[in-house]
Amino acid sequence: MSTTTTPRVALPREIWVLVGASFLIAIGYGIVGPALPNYAASFDVGVTAASVVVSAFAFVRLLFAPMSGRLVTRFGERPIYLWGVSIVAIGTLLCAVATDYWQLLFFRAASGVGSTMFTVSAIGLLIRLSPPEARGRASSLWGSSFLLGGIAGPVVGGGLVTVSLRAPFLVYGIALVLTTLLVWWQLRHSSLVARQQDDDAPELTFRQAVRHPSYRAALGSNLANGWVVFGVRMSLLPLFVTAVLAKDESFTGIALAVFAAVNALALLFVGRVTDKRGRKLPALVGLALLAVGVVGLGFTDDPWLFLAAVAVAGLGAGALNPAQNAAVADVLGSKARGGSVLAGFQMAADVGAVVGPLVAGAIAEKWSYSAAFGLTGVVVALALVLWIGARETLPAEKETRPATE
Repeated sequence: MSTTTTPRVALPREIWVLVGASFLIAIGYGIVGPALPNYAASFDVGVTAASVVVSAFAFVRLLFAPMSGRLVTRFGERPIYLWGVSIVAIGTLLCAVATDYWQLLFFRAASGVGSTMFTVSAIGLLIRLSPPEARGRASSLWGSSFLLGGIAGPVVGGGLVTVSLRAPFLVYGIALVLTTLLVWWQLRHSSLVARQQDDDAPELTFRQAVRHPSYRAALGSNLANGWVVFGVRMSLLPLFVTAVLAKDESFTGIALAVFAAVNALALLFVGRVTDKRGRKLPALVGLALLAVGVVGLGFTDDPWLFLAAVAVAGLGAGALNPAQNAAVADVLGSKARGGSVLAGFQMAADVGAVVGPLVAGAIAEKWSYSAAFGLTGVVVALALVLWIGARETLPAEKETRPATE
């Protein structure tokens, strides 16, 4: 019988600081989300122009991700994380005082630069700080904190919008300033977070990492995850609810809440399974459930079956994330420098989030919602095929160096 004590490994205090900061950042993101389109429209622009303000943030994240990776490799995770949050804070505060549409567009787009900086550096810190045998649990905590913050944010934002359309941006900007100060204060003397001045520290390049089948699988599944969770779920699902189910926005809110709740429950459970049983099986199960769920969305006109499909998709996404994040950490290794590896992984999700709604939306408009959700299921199924060919990366013993084959 195995005597492993993997689930009992304590996580460093610094990880809990990152988890708390993630929660605060996500709450703020949720606060401004509901207000942004209406705020943009208040400058006497049309629906398309208002939508551009929303998509500009994600587009700039995607463009700047490679530079963020190089900055992390050059200067280390902690300073880039703090600068990233600071840039989003400044950009958000400037959004609150914008005097015309173009100022709002510029300030919101600039915030995307900071967003990708702190996202890539946060993933790097999680990899470096997490014990190899507890990477799944650390990823679950971090993902859960962001998800729960995203659930709480719109509730707070809805109240602030009744005061002023500028109020959410002002509150979020101040919260980010306080978050930056909190993280700096808590991590300023941490020897774990401090960049090791070791010229011999290996650097794993993106080209080296992509030779590893598990990293390729993680890229594919993160693209599928971005396509479904950050793209189609937020764009196509509300339209489907209105056009096919003939329900109002309140039912859309219920569906999104069901997805988030099931996703959070899965995240809390699967992290330990990932650390104990391996990365590959949870990834395969998660992708299978995600594919079944999203395809099921497009082939029902019954609200209860629709919510069931939403729950299955949420369960799949929750099972996938800790596994793919831990696999990337295993490939990189806790001692290696790999900003381009982390940036590439983040870019995969951003590509899915940008391309998914455009492609699925065009297909829904030209053919049907069933075809759009069916194509989304195919994208997830392709990622599943990549994971079938991946290798298990769970460290069998103490990690010594990153895999590059």
